[in-house]
Order: sequence, then C-alpha cells, then structure tokens
Amino acid sequence: MGSTNYKQQEYLAEAYRIAYYQQDDPYVSTSSLAEEMGVSAPAVTRMVQRLKDAGYVDHEPYRGIVLTPAGERAALQNIRRHRIVERFLVDVMQFGWHEVHDSADSMGERVSDAVVSRMDEMAGYPRRCPHGEPIPTAMGNMPHVQDEPLHETEAGKTWAISRVHTHDERLLQYLDSLGLKPGVAFTLIEKAPFNGPLRLDIDGDEQFVGYEIAQVLRVCPPERYELSDD
Repeated sequence: MGSTNYKQQEYLAEAYRIAYYQQDDPYVSTSSLAEEMGVSAPAVTRMVQRLKDAGYVDHEPYRGIVLTPAGERAALQNIRRHRIVERFLVDVMQFGWHEVHDSADSMGERVSDAVVSRMDEMAGYPRRCPHGEPIPTAMGNMPHVQDEPLHETEAGKTWAISRVHTHDERLLQYLDSLGLKPGVAFTLIEKAPFNGPLRLDIDGDEQFVGYEIAQVLRVCPPERYELSDD
C-alpha cells in the first residue's frame, strides 16, 4: 500500500470528521462528502474509487464509504496537522480564530512533521483546536469528547462550550463578541419554547442566543472540557 498524497488525506480527513459527528454510523455518504469538500459528485466518485483501490476505504452501495484502519491513520495524521497549525496561528501568531481554517488548509500541505512538532511545542501541546475539536495524539489516538448540542441541553445548569461546529467567519466573530468560545463556562437560564432563543448567563453577563446558533454550539459539564491523553 503506497502513501497518500495530501488531496487524498483531505478526503479521508473530511470523511472521518463527518463520521465522528454522526457517532453511531461509520458510513459516510458520497453526497455528504461532496458537499463538505465543495466538489461535484463525479469528482468524489473518482476519488473514492482511487482510495478504495489503494485500500483506504471500503464502499458499500446505498450506504457510502467507511475508512479502513489504514485510511483512519492517514485521516488522523491530516487532522492532527491541521488542528495544530490552527492552534499555532491563534496562540503564537495571534490570528483570530475566525481567520485560521483556510490558512491551516493551505499550510498543511507544505509544513513537515518536524515543523508541526515544533508548532505543537510552541503552542503548549494543546488538546483542542481553537474551535474546540480534539487534536489526535502523535501516536494516532483521537481523544474522546463527550458533549451535546446546546439546544438539546437542560436549562438551569452550568455548561462549558466544548466545540463550535462552524467555519463561518462572521458567525465565529459574533460568537467571540458574546464571549462564547471553547472552554468558557455559562449558565443556561432559560430556553424559549417553539425553537425560540436561549438566555445565558456568562460570568454575570446575560446574553441571548438564537436557536440556529445554539445548534452549532456543543457543550459539556465544565469538568469534562479538559481532555486526557487517552
């Protein structure tokens, strides 16, 4: 089995991310992959065939693709590189968290493993990317995250922002203005009925968040935010 090129790694990484959010279904539809990659269905079909021939995915008609162990290793390598580069850009170079996703994609193809390792060190060996996603270990282990969408949680409890599931720059800037970033604790005071807004207390500052925005925010009990090496 040969090594993957960077474009193949990107497809594998995106398939892994989609399956990670599905949780109970390891199969990823080619239409979902095409949408997330921003390419046509025929382009995905051609790439999936190449990845299947190389032993990185299995494809089952009407269900989609599933990563093989080799495909998962390649995906995690790409994800680790991307998220460490994002962390370096934010923590060391002081870019905003809304600015770094595309830059990390562009840089990821060019930086060596040695450079990524130094970025990891300079950023303080982070466990999560700026958007709260877990960073795979150098050994290829993905830390386990237990969280849930904000709009499905119980009012009257204290939560921490775990992950922000969007790359929309304007939305990230808006969330930043509200103080809603990974690791921030807040109390969910009230949820309006019929998909109405949610009222939050963020360190004594009351904020309202719309139902659609609450869908991209995943939260956890504050004590679960820190991740272990396992």
